Amino acid sequence: MQQGLLILPIVIPILFWSVYHYHKDRHLPEPIGHLLLALGLGLLAAGLSRGLYMALDVVGLRFDAGILAESGLLSLFAYTMLAIGPIEELAKLVPFLLVVLRFDEFDEPLDGIIYASFIGLGYAAVENWQYLAYLTVLEASLRGIASPIVHILFASIWGYWIGQAYLNGRSIAVAAVIGLSIAATLHGLYDFIVLMNSLYALPLAALLILAIWIWRLKLMRDMHEKASQS
Repeated sequence: MQQGLLILPIVIPILFWSVYHYHKDRHLPEPIGHLLLALGLGLLAAGLSRGLYMALDVVGLRFDAGILAESGLLSLFAYTMLAIGPIEELAKLVPFLLVVLRFDEFDEPLDGIIYASFIGLGYAAVENWQYLAYLTVLEASLRGIASPIVHILFASIWGYWIGQAYLNGRSIAVAAVIGLSIAATLHGLYDFIVLMNSLYALPLAALLILAIWIWRLKLMRDMHEKASQS
């Protein structure tokens, strides 16, 4: 019973945000099969991320972020910025480049954000599942709400950059490097703030997420307006 209750906070937010993004893509909606595939790619991205973390372990560069937070903020900052952010965003970006850009239906700027968001949802689902054994129902519920939003937002950054470059005939490699750098930096900064466990950590993290969310909403609104005018 307890395990069943813990699964709900994972499934419900994923379903909600999947429906939300499908609705937002109303001008030229993507095939549901492709969106589900992108969700599955997020599951694979989580496996790739785990492999990259294990590679750090092999060379002695993988650390417990909680212990780092207690031992010194400089070490925690370096780890979140140079390991956590880059690894998790790169893991989500790779299947986007290898699979999603091959879809014939990838034909409007919004598609980069939509597909990247579905990959982020799949990644968040696996991440939350891995934490189930360590969380209470309340903790799992809070994480189930927060994690999909966080991964959606950071993935949207490189999804937007790459989508724009792809549709406008610009260098995808350059766009991927720029988008990944921005997303990884913001992701690392977010994790650093949260893991500091200070009095102001959660409000600061919330403000960062809110700022990115507002940017994303405005961007998607502008894309809808341009699509309507065309």
